[in-house]
Amino acid sequence: MTGGDWKRVLDEGHDLGVTMVQYIGGEPTRHPALADLIDHALGYGMEVEVFSNLVAVPSSLWPVLSRPGVRLATSYYSDQAEQHERVTRVRGSHARTTAGIIEALRRSIPLRVGVINIEDGQRAEQTVDYLHALGVTRIDTDRLRQVGRGIRDTGPDLSQLCGHCARGKVAIGPDGTVWPCVFARWMPLGNVRESSLAEILNGDRMRAACAQLATMGRKDKDPDPPKCSPETRCDPSKSDCQPTCPPGYHAKGCWPSYYSPDEDEDEE
Repeated sequence: MTGGDWKRVLDEGHDLGVTMVQYIGGEPTRHPALADLIDHALGYGMEVEVFSNLVAVPSSLWPVLSRPGVRLATSYYSDQAEQHERVTRVRGSHARTTAGIIEALRRSIPLRVGVINIEDGQRAEQTVDYLHALGVTRIDTDRLRQVGRGIRDTGPDLSQLCGHCARGKVAIGPDGTVWPCVFARWMPLGNVRESSLAEILNGDRMRAACAQLATMGRKDKDPDPPKCSPETRCDPSKSDCQPTCPPGYHAKGCWPSYYSPDEDEDEE
């Protein structure tokens, strides 16, 4: 995908009513067109989230990330450098990501941090406390999902998903392949270099994927559920998942990657 390809997808997304775009990777801050693509999305009034490891953000990019409507997200694995770098496999990444977090906070850039449990004995609770001490207020926790490089002892399947793939969102890969979400890469829906985004979203493969994903739903939906939040640990792999926030329940604010600035005010 060229920068022009990505802009065309943003144009098509705007025509379809897309209101938020997330740039992920790889490492999006290494993409030479990122600043231009952020500007293109903001021009349509879209919210922008950049999911970065914050290891080496170019100094020229920080002013772009500081623009209204842009926020950051990153993953963090431990308050201890050795444990963190055992996951990232990059020496010095703990200090550099920590410095990136501090810089984002200094610039008052909205930031959320995901603490991902990868291995036994990981210091998840201590890491959350450490991040709070740095000044991070938006912290989510998650487990290793056995997709992509996360595969350990099983292949990718629906049990690894949160239940909201293709519900108001899709993911697009660097070659133009469209998936129901970034964790469902074994379910290609089409390619934006060959078809328009609208054609893909209204195509047979999309309908088939949605039908398959719908099997994850539950029939015991509460007609008036309490507010769900990204911290509600509710996914298809948990047998004690509460019916008030089941995997198939589609409500604003009830899936792991959703973030609304208004929620911070509610929580305070």
